[in-house]
Amino acid sequence: MSSSPRCLYNSSFRAFLAEDDNYIFGILCDKYHGEALTTTREAWKSEIAIMKQLLSAYRYTDGQIIFEYDIPRLGKRIDVVLLLKGIVFCLEFKVGESKLQPADVDQVLDYALDLKNFHKLSQDKIIVPILIPTNYRSFSSIVQMSVYDDKVVNPLISGETGLQNTIAEVLHRFPYESPVDPNWIISPYAPTPTIIEAARTLYENHSVENITRHEADKVSTDKTIATILKIIQRSKAAGKKSICFVTGVPGAGKTLVGLDVAIRQTYQGQTEPVKDEGAVYLSGNGPLVAVLTEALAQDNLKRCRERNEKKNRSDARREVSKSIQMIHRYRDNMLAKIKNPVENGVLEIDPEKAVKMKNAGYGEVEHVAIFDEAQRSWTHKRLAEYLKRGGTYGNKLKVPNFPMSEAAFLIWSLDQREDWATIVCLVGGGQEINTGEAGISEWIQALNEHFPNWYIFISPKLTEAEYAEGRVNELLKDNPKVTYLENLHLGVSLRSFRAEKLSAFVHSLLCFDGEAPRLYEEIKDKYPIVLTRDMAKARRWLHEKVRGTERTGILVTKESARFKPLAVHILPSDDENAVHWFLEDKVDIRSSNYLEDAATEIQVQGLELDYTCILWDADMRYKNGQWHYYSFNGKTQWNEQVGDNEAKQEKRKYMLNAYRVLLTRARSGMVICVPYGNANKTPSGFWEDSTRLPEFYDGTYKYLKSIGIKEI
Repeated sequence: MSSSPRCLYNSSFRAFLAEDDNYIFGILCDKYHGEALTTTREAWKSEIAIMKQLLSAYRYTDGQIIFEYDIPRLGKRIDVVLLLKGIVFCLEFKVGESKLQPADVDQVLDYALDLKNFHKLSQDKIIVPILIPTNYRSFSSIVQMSVYDDKVVNPLISGETGLQNTIAEVLHRFPYESPVDPNWIISPYAPTPTIIEAARTLYENHSVENITRHEADKVSTDKTIATILKIIQRSKAAGKKSICFVTGVPGAGKTLVGLDVAIRQTYQGQTEPVKDEGAVYLSGNGPLVAVLTEALAQDNLKRCRERNEKKNRSDARREVSKSIQMIHRYRDNMLAKIKNPVENGVLEIDPEKAVKMKNAGYGEVEHVAIFDEAQRSWTHKRLAEYLKRGGTYGNKLKVPNFPMSEAAFLIWSLDQREDWATIVCLVGGGQEINTGEAGISEWIQALNEHFPNWYIFISPKLTEAEYAEGRVNELLKDNPKVTYLENLHLGVSLRSFRAEKLSAFVHSLLCFDGEAPRLYEEIKDKYPIVLTRDMAKARRWLHEKVRGTERTGILVTKESARFKPLAVHILPSDDENAVHWFLEDKVDIRSSNYLEDAATEIQVQGLELDYTCILWDADMRYKNGQWHYYSFNGKTQWNEQVGDNEAKQEKRKYMLNAYRVLLTRARSGMVICVPYGNANKTPSGFWEDSTRLPEFYDGTYKYLKSIGIKEI
């Protein structure tokens, strides 16, 4: 037997058969992290006995058996892996079960797909997932490759008594496979987790080490995290205030970096939070916070119940929300401390409303605040109007004459600390999608005008046109406390593991720089992007693509209006609907997988799916080499957004960015559906539906087809 951190036990067949069952069981118990439950221990005993019986027929075969092989992306372990005659067998046991559960089949298929997609020494091997409800009375006798031509066999099912026959049938079907690399167990492993999976693993393990890619020449997440933590430590040691701006292409892992910094700074390698060292991850993205909070709370609850610990769902949510919060709640907590009304345009703390602490001063308890999507912070005008009327519904704290933008107020809030503080701004380029979002220039102007004592660490990429309209150098040229650090830019998309150049392709498609056809040719084989005019075909393509627990969904912009004729409805905007859409499994009609409710850019920014359908409505149309933008009046017609005033220019920018967001949500591939519209006329010669004329869509369709996008 050899030892590997990737599993609890691994051995050659011959050595495994020679070992005493209790000795193997003892190793599994000893290497297991934490106290194994009684059901787990009993399952191990059964699995050892079953595998002993199975492998007696292969005593002299050069193969390996591996128990509890770690799959970091899923945060789970494969019960047993057999490397036998060049084939990788993934075995998932359900000891004592006699019935099949669809979720169990998905589970073992997920394991196989994860090895295929991310485990380097499995990528050219046949992978065979087998579900083993031990009391199941039958077994799979038909062995078929999946229709995807990726060497993953369709999941097989077998009870304990039929397992020998199932394995034999696979070996008969594939008799001449090249040997598995002897280093298979320590193969390079390059997972790219969904943000939900990553957050779950982060929260449980307080470390991102095993869930991000480690191809150092390609990905800089580790370097970025290390750089931020170093800035935090130096700020603490010197007792100073600092702010760093982290940029990244869509899907590069900015949110993951933010969550990781929050968790690492809070726990610092300990099992409990380190006192007075806290960090908080803040986002204005309600759906993202709601989905992450619920996913982590569900996971927290599940793990507690597995340990027979009592905890209810509200307690689990409360525990999670210490580290992940809505930015508006953080802001409102600080607003409650100020003198109101504001006099002479100067914010002041009201000592009757707040207690001054020795180190925290009048600030919050956290030293470190991570603001995700910092470019979406509100302008002074929008925040002042909001606070003047007392919030959206007029039932919150009213603050007339508020003098600051949201960015300035958030810096002011951390500046209240007496000792030290660090702000981390995570900045997406070209992703402002709401009126009143200030972009990053507001942060820089606030630092220049109000907080000259703050040290600024900035990604060199922040000087490009996508950020602050290319004015960063101009805005910072007279600030002496600026340091440019290359490691604060995340240049590689983690979201789509098959298409590193997806964000470049999307950018080219939207800005007409001529590179889109070349980029499409480079990525289309690894990352399918297809075109259709028929939603039925789009749905069929998506259903054929997803396997296991992969997620799919329809996406539209919030300006879209004529989707009902295509049997598509907009997902209601409250956060609870987003939670169901992203987290429920495929048997629940509220799930994204049902392809009935479409999410908008507001609901999906910061999150992702495996495969998507972008339903391209008449709100953004291609004509004569440029985009034309339209808003629907809610009744009878589309009105073009024309004019050169600032409000109109801003509106067009947000509409373009909405499509940029939607086109970068898929990890594995997407279908773009540009409808035909309605070409029918009434007997009187009038259009049957003048809101969906073919001409509204044809130009966009022809443009996308001209790029070379394959039509299905």
